[in-house]
Amino acid sequence: MSQLSDLVDPAAIVLDAPAPEWRSAIRQAGDLLVSVGATTDAYTEAMIRTVEEHGPYIVIAPGFALAHSRPDDSVLRTALSFVRLAEPVPFGNAANDPVTLVMALAAADSSAHQAALASLAGVLADPERRRALDAAADPAAVLATLGAERPSTEGADADGADAGGAGIAAPAAEDPVAAGPDAVDPDAVDPDAVPSKNLILTVCGNGLGTSLFLKNTAEQVLDRWGWSPYLDIQATDTISAKGRATDADVILTSGAIAETLGDLGVPVEVIENFTSQAEIDAVLRRVYAV
Repeated sequence: MSQLSDLVDPAAIVLDAPAPEWRSAIRQAGDLLVSVGATTDAYTEAMIRTVEEHGPYIVIAPGFALAHSRPDDSVLRTALSFVRLAEPVPFGNAANDPVTLVMALAAADSSAHQAALASLAGVLADPERRRALDAAADPAAVLATLGAERPSTEGADADGADAGGAGIAAPAAEDPVAAGPDAVDPDAVDPDAVPSKNLILTVCGNGLGTSLFLKNTAEQVLDRWGWSPYLDIQATDTISAKGRATDADVILTSGAIAETLGDLGVPVEVIENFTSQAEIDAVLRRVYAV
């Protein structure tokens, strides 16, 4: 069984739950964490405040929200809950509303859940497994879907769009084939491009939920390109991102968080679907002019 399904107690799964609006949906997911001894009620309220403060950035894929807040004394252990709503509920995210699936993440620290989020990204990016979550008849079927082995991404449809205009110079590589998806010739890089700082930041309100999710998907794109040895991707929160922005080539984030960040002097690219390698591929091709 994968680390992802290990973190979801069967008692923390509710199917076809009624929710009149998004706060109710998050509260139900939070109450499940409380019921299995993973959090206190204070954590549920903190998840709701996070959306009130930063906007609906937790809606990271069509119809899916990952509710979370910072680790503190209200988190007793790392866990996830799963709520499938009886009727879709708008959260205010134009790209991905309405929401039918809500998972709540309680993280006891900043690293224990990273592998689980990577597995979750794979589940949501796989149309067949996403349909299985939408149709699951009972908690056992949900756990079976979350625990399924992730298929290989080799040959995935993530060609992206052709880059246009000046960007950031591709990271140098000794092996020209490893220099990018199109085996970019360093001498052919746009002369107006600036040297890479070898850092990409993914940003969310707390730096340990949706930003890690986005980091995982972006890393898969770089792995396929062969660029992973040359670019570091780090997940962070909005406050840290403002202080570190000038150290990065680009910031990847949601529309709601991009509005919070404002003009940082570096490109801030909005990603609508955090599970889409194709969308991130296209953005990075444009940024790095490849």
